[in-house]
Amino acid sequence: MRVTSTSSICPVLVCLCFVQRCYGAAHHGSIKVTRNQTKHIEGETEVHHRPKRGWVWNQFFVLEEHLGPDPQYVGKLHSNSDKGDGSVKYILTGEGAGTIFIIDDTTGDIHSTKSLDREQKTHYVLHAQAIDRRTNKPLEPESEFIIKVQDINDNAPKFTDGPYIVTVPEMSEMGTSVLQVTATDADDPTYGNSARVVYSILQGQPYFSVDPKTGVIRTALHNMDREAREHYSVVIQAKDMAGQVGGLSGSTTVNITLTDVNDNPPRFPQKHYQLYVPESAQVGSAVGKIKANDADAGSNADMKYTIINGDGSGVFSISTDKETREGIISLKKPLNYEKKKSYLLNIEGANTNLDFRFSHLGPFKDITMLKIIVGDVDEPPLFSMPSYVMEVYENARIGTVVGTVAAQDPDSANSLVRYFIDHNTEEDRYFVIDANTGTIKTAKIFDREETPWFNITVAASETDNPGLLSHVPVDIRILDVNDNPPELAREYDIVVCENAKPGQVIQTISATDKDNSANGPRFHFSLDEGLFLNPNFTLRDNEDNTASILTRRRKFSRTTQDVYYLPILIFDSGIPSLSSSSTLTIRVCACERDGRVRTCHAEAFLSSAGLSTGALIAILLCVIILLAIVVLFITLRRSKKEPLIISEEDVRENVVTYDDEGGGEEDTEAFDITALRNPSAAEELKYRRDVRPEVKRTPRHQLSSSLNSIDVHEFIKQRLAEADLDPSVPPYDSLQTYAYEGHRSEAGSISSLDSATTHSDQDYNYLGDWGPEFKKLAELYGEIESERTT
Repeated sequence: MRVTSTSSICPVLVCLCFVQRCYGAAHHGSIKVTRNQTKHIEGETEVHHRPKRGWVWNQFFVLEEHLGPDPQYVGKLHSNSDKGDGSVKYILTGEGAGTIFIIDDTTGDIHSTKSLDREQKTHYVLHAQAIDRRTNKPLEPESEFIIKVQDINDNAPKFTDGPYIVTVPEMSEMGTSVLQVTATDADDPTYGNSARVVYSILQGQPYFSVDPKTGVIRTALHNMDREAREHYSVVIQAKDMAGQVGGLSGSTTVNITLTDVNDNPPRFPQKHYQLYVPESAQVGSAVGKIKANDADAGSNADMKYTIINGDGSGVFSISTDKETREGIISLKKPLNYEKKKSYLLNIEGANTNLDFRFSHLGPFKDITMLKIIVGDVDEPPLFSMPSYVMEVYENARIGTVVGTVAAQDPDSANSLVRYFIDHNTEEDRYFVIDANTGTIKTAKIFDREETPWFNITVAASETDNPGLLSHVPVDIRILDVNDNPPELAREYDIVVCENAKPGQVIQTISATDKDNSANGPRFHFSLDEGLFLNPNFTLRDNEDNTASILTRRRKFSRTTQDVYYLPILIFDSGIPSLSSSSTLTIRVCACERDGRVRTCHAEAFLSSAGLSTGALIAILLCVIILLAIVVLFITLRRSKKEPLIISEEDVRENVVTYDDEGGGEEDTEAFDITALRNPSAAEELKYRRDVRPEVKRTPRHQLSSSLNSIDVHEFIKQRLAEADLDPSVPPYDSLQTYAYEGHRSEAGSISSLDSATTHSDQDYNYLGDWGPEFKKLAELYGEIESERTT
């Protein structure tokens, strides 16, 4: 099979032929492959050479970016078995077969139907085969070949990292490297000059240059000064085809900034300055500012200010404000216009960060002169001392002189000064001051033991200008006098054992004194000799502000005497000396052999009874509670037994309340209240509550006469006494009402209380005697009686 390509390619490409010769039958074909084949001169014969094993023959080339209207011809396939009668069919398979590359199956011509881009795909691998059209059997083995896309210059160089921002120090030497830029070209670097890039500078000359091959940007001038120009914009171009005409190009921008170096010394704008400061300026306050200019930036402009000489170096100081780079002048000592009216200062400003490469541009410091004028102001009076400490004895009489303060006008006018005490606290009211002389006197009597110190504030003002005040603290200490006698340090519980021996120390006592050490210790102790000699105990002064209590005799008895009293005297060391007397209480107790207290008299008494203190307290509380209950009970009983004052017309029925279930009519029959309603019959009818009473009827006219002769008050008192003594009453308080209806009605009472306790025994015939008002009632009860009888 022969493959022919008519593509116009570089002369470097050589026609390679591969011939397979076959001897014998006609079905043995020969394959002939030719690339870039031209027509042979007529009469010349075609010579076939056997290729060496290392030759590569199976490659086609097709130009990228083909824009023609017709498909681009790539090459031709031909088999020696093809006689031109159309019996051979050519088949193309592989990458792009049928879509990008098509083949004429009869002639074997291959065409490209699409525009190809080498930057997307550089080559295609395809397979060719010749088969018999009738039998579809291969006439030759399948052959593989490559179609390479041939590059053209269709891509311009690009700077992928641009634009660039870079810095370079100012005053750099010429040729200092700034930055290397790189442009990339997508074309084939192995074919022609399509990807060969050269660099050039379009903008930025004459300050910078660029290397055409490497793209390194360098400074092109000496001593480029940042203070003159700081920013530069450089445009770099990259062009392919080695910069030839027709090559494609791309550009980028490089922004270059000159960084600062310390190449400029500081300079004061003026050589002489003048500053006004009033004499009233406070020490430590800022009174002025000064600044030296430096054209540099950042740390290269940092500087330090100092006062190098001058008569005001001891009065003023200067510091540096790091933010504003100013010199802050402060006052170290107070000013006095009357003593000195002006000062001269020599101030130096120097850089702190030096670059010795530029020391020849120095010196990097500058000096100026500052004249400070002190201004006169009306000042308040000035005390002779910043503070005063005075002393006065306690108990001093009112009006005692404590001390004197002094102040004067510092101005040349020397005005008169007046004094007064700031009464801001209660302490200030203990003293008074003479307004003209400043003498302080007491206004009250002091007690050092209550307040040992007083702190007051004295103010002074000029008579011509009272608004100007000055103040001074005055501390007054109250001195001690011996006005407090000594006393025992605490209450002592002294115990002596029954088995004590003579001369035995049973207690060590000490004393205290409210006065200070000069009028207090050393204390002296002794027995009160005004009394008779104590035969039981004695006292020994230990001469260390303590004293010991000793026994005089052997053995003590609780049963004979359980408590002893020992009067003592205590003296202090003040002048004059003060003393006090105290009485020590000594209890006699039973002790163990080693001296431990076992029990004392009061505790032994409790023990003999078998009761402790806690038990006695509990018993006492129980007794109190019982007494309270008894009193409450008696009070309630008395309140319930008070007589009721009932009017004659007040008729009430007795309401009896039971806590258990009743028995019906049996309960009402168990208690007859008729006796309570008929005082005249009360003496006769005393029924037992457990026996049914027998009711005795009394005629109406006899009952009325009996009621008139009975004292109701005496009757109720009698019934109350009987109720209190009756053992059959309920064991709880109950309300019993005693009342009767009176004697004014002729008909008498119609209350059911006068009725019999049972219906069967009741006779209602007497209702007819009560008059016409009770006729209907008599008829009703008469019918009921007749029905019962029936």
